[in-house]
Amino acid sequence: MRILVDADACPVKNIIEEVAKQYKIGVLMVSNHHHGIKSSYAQVLMVDSYSQSVDIAIVNKAVPGDIVVTQDYGLAAMVLEKGIGAIHPGGRIYTKENIDNLLMQRYVNQKARESRIKTARNKKRTPQDDLRFKQEFIRLIQGLVKMI
Repeated sequence: MRILVDADACPVKNIIEEVAKQYKIGVLMVSNHHHGIKSSYAQVLMVDSYSQSVDIAIVNKAVPGDIVVTQDYGLAAMVLEKGIGAIHPGGRIYTKENIDNLLMQRYVNQKARESRIKTARNKKRTPQDDLRFKQEFIRLIQGLVKMI
């Protein structure tokens, strides 16, 4: 088991590392070279800055039993199809049951923005958001450990 992180705009990198150390799980943070991600625990993979380069690297490196942390619904959908666990930094565990609705919501919001209709803005991150992510992340890890 390994944790792969879409690290460019991930607000929970420190929580991921803390939990990964506790469970002795390797972490691969994938980022484009503009972000300069550094870690004393995780392996960092820098990719070019082309659109979707981080997503492609994660999909190519992840294997069943791994966990991917991403805000990108498209990436989550791809890894779910490969039998890989996925979680949003907000604490939502992606499943085959919820991913289609999330992708549809993303599409509707995109069309609304193109029509210059204002869509809801993301709320400022709170300590409760971090706690929810940590709890759900641990639950996902424990569920996958039981399957191994």
